[in-house]
Amino acid sequence: MLKEINQPIVGYEVVNESPSAVDTKADGAAVDELVDNVIHMHEKVERPEILIGSTYKIKTPMSEHALYITINDIVLNEGTAHELRRPFEVFINSKNMDHFQWVVALTRVISAVFRKGGDVTFLTEELKAVFDPKGGYFKKGGVFMPSLVAEMGHAIERHLTFIGLIQPIELDAHQQAFVDEKTTEAVGTIQKTVETESSYPVNATLCTKCFTKAVIFNEGCMTCLSCSDSKCG
Repeated sequence: MLKEINQPIVGYEVVNESPSAVDTKADGAAVDELVDNVIHMHEKVERPEILIGSTYKIKTPMSEHALYITINDIVLNEGTAHELRRPFEVFINSKNMDHFQWVVALTRVISAVFRKGGDVTFLTEELKAVFDPKGGYFKKGGVFMPSLVAEMGHAIERHLTFIGLIQPIELDAHQQAFVDEKTTEAVGTIQKTVETESSYPVNATLCTKCFTKAVIFNEGCMTCLSCSDSKCG
């Protein structure tokens, strides 16, 4: 129905919405504003004065000195329902300075990826897939590591699992039994290898061909007592 207005309009108000609808809109706006204020990890997040973190020790048979990996985390939206703990930077320290340059480069690249934000869990798979051309090594317990970089990837994966970025994989009874069987076989192989290597001189070094600690200096040349590989040809 049309209504003719013959007088100037001096004011107006909305009369077709109930107070509950207005309150609902107001609450929704407040929720949207709260969500918009949630801070996510990105490059412009400033480093606070204090960071919390964890240090992981890596001891390989390839070196007499251990490596220590420290991963520091930043806590975003602290004290709210949207609190997040995310990795911010990584440091690697060791008395062994043989690989100082690539270790420093690796820590800077990893830290830059952490600060970029988003899904950083892909780093662990990339690092664990690095293989040493000279062969890997076995850790205590029969776990094979293809390279030192791969073990760094395992350490970072362990930390990301600890802070909740990676969900741990739970094996069923059959899978766990299979893993236990293979672990027992690997431990037995390692024990046989250790017993074999104990028959070689104490000062023998690791052979890059058969990976047995049986290389000695013999008749002016480095020779492996296990596979007879010689640096003199």
